[in-house]
Amino acid sequence: MSTGRLHGKVAIVTGAASGFGRGIAEKFFQEGARVIIADLAQEAGQSAASHIAGRGGGDALFVKADVTRRSDWVKLLAETLQAFGRLDIVVNNAGAAYVNKATEHVTEAEFDLVFSVNVKSVYVCTSVLLPGYFLKERRPGCFIQVASTAAERPRPRLTWYNASKGAVVTATKSLALEYGPHEIRFNAVSPVLGSTGM
Repeated sequence: MSTGRLHGKVAIVTGAASGFGRGIAEKFFQEGARVIIADLAQEAGQSAASHIAGRGGGDALFVKADVTRRSDWVKLLAETLQAFGRLDIVVNNAGAAYVNKATEHVTEAEFDLVFSVNVKSVYVCTSVLLPGYFLKERRPGCFIQVASTAAERPRPRLTWYNASKGAVVTATKSLALEYGPHEIRFNAVSPVLGSTGM
């Protein structure tokens, strides 16, 4: 493991079994962080953690978690502190979308999925980690939300996905204003295209 820009930091990355999340976890590790890979996909998550740990140091841990469930965030925090003794960075990367289609054909289940995974997850994450760790321990921290350019330049036929990412961006700005005085930073990153899946 390198002694890079994140040396000594501990990061939770959600949706890190594959795609953007795995790429983020691997880059954080390269920069010296110890990484918790949080995902519902157990086999892929364990594989990602083993791959990262196998590159030196063993400082990667997989925790199976549904980011929309409060109990799973409580478990994530507990297992992170048990393994590494601290938490510095949270990357809310887990996301959901639906197949590009006319908006009148989007089902209620599809709507619920994108808002639950994309928006509720950020709510549950912050409502557990802020009072349960960062504010309680008076520790600085960094939350990074993976949003989308769809929040700023909505694409047709993806209305409710666009709206969910818009909500993430607005919530992130509000959280940044509210918790900046506590040295807890909130930022959103809005990718448009990547070399990974989704």
